[in-house]
Amino acid sequence: MSTTATRVVVTGDTSSRRPLSRRRRPEHLDRPGQRSRQRRETLAGYGFLIPWLIGFFGLTLVPMVYSLYLSFTSYNIFSPPRWIGLDNYVRMFTTDPAFLQSAQITLIYVLVGTPITLAAALGVAMLLNYRDRGAGFFRSAFYAPSLIGGSVSVAIVWRAMFSGDGPVDGTLSFFGIDLGGWIGNPALVLPMMILLAVWQFGATMVIFLAGLKQIPKELYEAAAMDGAGPWHRFRAVTLPMLSPVIFFNLLLGLIGAFQVFASAYIISNGTGGPAGMTNFITLYLYKRGFADGQMGYAAAIAWVLLIVVAIIAVILFRTQRSWVHYAGDNR
Repeated sequence: MSTTATRVVVTGDTSSRRPLSRRRRPEHLDRPGQRSRQRRETLAGYGFLIPWLIGFFGLTLVPMVYSLYLSFTSYNIFSPPRWIGLDNYVRMFTTDPAFLQSAQITLIYVLVGTPITLAAALGVAMLLNYRDRGAGFFRSAFYAPSLIGGSVSVAIVWRAMFSGDGPVDGTLSFFGIDLGGWIGNPALVLPMMILLAVWQFGATMVIFLAGLKQIPKELYEAAAMDGAGPWHRFRAVTLPMLSPVIFFNLLLGLIGAFQVFASAYIISNGTGGPAGMTNFITLYLYKRGFADGQMGYAAAIAWVLLIVVAIIAVILFRTQRSWVHYAGDNR
């Protein structure tokens, strides 16, 4: 025991007591040069953020807030906005059957097209995962449509293919199936739009393929040793291990399906026909805002669409704990 500690114990004298340990400031704060360097790095970081902040506030946040304000007004671009409260939203759900049909068509497109797209992408990814010869060529071939699938040129080609005198209808007629074209048939134009969306599964397939590459082969070997067949291995190994990727693709697929516009506009010549079967919400929003000059009503439709997409995203995130399994998760 030290002399100071002995004196304290024996005599009770605490006048010469010293703390056994003293908290030291971090070394980089004891040096003026280090503090100055840290300050310069902080300022440089904020300097690099300024262009992004300008874009975020000037091109995203402020326009969103202004569009929210416009959704409560009557505005036709040429005259100042006039406050009308909730009239746009009441009109949307009570006296506008075209909007209700548009919402119904969009939901059918999303709820049918997205699962089919995911299933097609996963199926092709599993086939490519077990193929070594020529795998690079087939991956590129399946991925290419996703690069150009949303372009105007592809929509024009798709319209020509499925018209009354197009190659698709001609091929079906050769086998005795005379449909008279898909474009002008209200019962077939929506399935044609879904088929176009499924044709663009390339990006989703690449993500699935990357996820399949991360699944340890030992899991399949252990399941096979236990007598599990291909279907059981798919259910017990592939789906649980791939569930985070499925969740990611499902979320992006749903959001993207709600935003379909270019293909519907080109195929229907901007009318949403036939019989409103291609009048998706985004196209209906465009028609009300830019064709009819009802910008306030169009802004209200846009915010309803945003709220619906946000609710679906929240539901997916809330329910993912019951079916999405991450590495190291003990659930």
